[in-house]
Amino acid sequence: MARYIFVTGGVVSSLGKGLSSASLAYLLQSRGFKVRIRKLDPYLNIDPGTMSPFQHGEVFVTDDGAETDLDLGHYERFSNISAKKTDNITTGKIYSDVLKKERTGKYLGKTVQVIPHITNRIKEFIRNDIAKEDFVICEIGGTVGDIESLPFLEAIRQFSNETGKKNTLFIHLTLVPYMKASDEIKTKPTQHSVKELRSIGIQPDIIICRSERSIPLDQRKKISLFCNVAIEDVIETVDVKTIYEAPISFNKEKLDDRVLNFFGIKSKKNVNLKPWKKITKLVLNTNNKVKIAIIGKYVELKDAYKSLDEALTHGGIANNLKVNLVRIESDNLNLKTIKKKMQGVSGILIPGGFGKRGTEGKIAAIKYARLNKIPFLGICFGMQMAVIEFARNRLNLKNATSSEFGSSKASVVGLMSEWIKDGKLMKGTDKNLGGTMRLGSYDAHLKKDTKISKIYNSMRIKERHRHRYEVNINYKENFEKKGMIFSGLSPDGKLPEIVELRDHPWFIGVQFHPEFKSRPLSPHPLFSSFIEAVNNKSKK
Repeated sequence: MARYIFVTGGVVSSLGKGLSSASLAYLLQSRGFKVRIRKLDPYLNIDPGTMSPFQHGEVFVTDDGAETDLDLGHYERFSNISAKKTDNITTGKIYSDVLKKERTGKYLGKTVQVIPHITNRIKEFIRNDIAKEDFVICEIGGTVGDIESLPFLEAIRQFSNETGKKNTLFIHLTLVPYMKASDEIKTKPTQHSVKELRSIGIQPDIIICRSERSIPLDQRKKISLFCNVAIEDVIETVDVKTIYEAPISFNKEKLDDRVLNFFGIKSKKNVNLKPWKKITKLVLNTNNKVKIAIIGKYVELKDAYKSLDEALTHGGIANNLKVNLVRIESDNLNLKTIKKKMQGVSGILIPGGFGKRGTEGKIAAIKYARLNKIPFLGICFGMQMAVIEFARNRLNLKNATSSEFGSSKASVVGLMSEWIKDGKLMKGTDKNLGGTMRLGSYDAHLKKDTKISKIYNSMRIKERHRHRYEVNINYKENFEKKGMIFSGLSPDGKLPEIVELRDHPWFIGVQFHPEFKSRPLSPHPLFSSFIEAVNNKSKK
């Protein structure tokens, strides 16, 4: 029977509930248990797919085509468990499901209410699609006290009563601030947060205290006393220098021991922290560094490219290097300013994105990388911009563009009308934006004796997609005559997946998002190869 662990947050958001959940998942896995991690988000969007990165950070995509919260990326990278559509739900999706049932008469004329209909749907989500898991970790988005979170908190309170308190564990993550003026650690915010949680019927079993410095024993005792938890269950998490220290830190604080102790379960084997210690040592101590420019529209916000930043770090780990990122706003980039901006840069990356704004700056950067033999990686939109740049400057199609930006006689990138997924015909649209893209894992066939086939060491790969526009296959012959090879295609040969330049040391564009499948303990080969090329360039 599965045991359920609910992770809630208080005081402020962005305390690290996702990272805490992911670290606990790894520790329990390492002890020999099967774990599943889920995220319940309180916002009214059906999913984060149509939200600006400035609002919610990156959109993480699963193999089965769900657009989800970025915390699922943390879950995958730390636990190596591929997330599913059934691992993320929002208030919007819950209400949508309930209202669809109401419209079809499934409630037999009853008044539809938050309790029991909404809370029952939340509990149904928590129980659904569980197969032989020992632990199910459910992170509740937002903070205690948010009006949006109340149905979720009520649902998990009910769930605990129905499933049995011995089978459910509540972990509450709070901020314990340090007041510089008085040189004191303050526990009152945690006390108030727990009081708020208890007022709605939930007594936390473990409290994780986030602080910028170690919490003295007296303060821990105060939290234990006023929050009604054992002193051993007041877990400290001090700000770490790298997120890869998190599993080590939580194990040192005996979080996994306290969880197993609560459920009365004995560990199946010892925790293996050697991989994390090795990575942490490398990340913190290596003197070998390379500098890469990420050029995009959302570079001010780190969470906008969270998986990408992590994948580049993983590529650095594979090469015993530290990757320093230079974030350049594409709006402010042109052929006149680019040389100055690129000083000391040994690699250029254009990430995914949507819309015309900033495209000319990206195209200028791509031209600079192509002409100056600088290693270049274009991801999704970045590949499309590389194709447009090549069409304009090598094929002499001066008006080459994407139909995303308006009608043109030279749309080398266009809206997909249809494609094949798992043998079924899928159709695209630009009218209903939510979930209508080419989403999730798709096969690609690689061309023999190309750089990409050597990187993957395979002729067939599976990668995750999130896009609505495709490179026009009709231009393939013209491109290849000028030296841009279509080195990866969809199985039916209709959709370009990968392009690379024949006369360049390392210039690759991919229509998919390889960053979603990179892990710190198993870096993605594309990023490992890219960082290796960047390192070679930096030595010249």
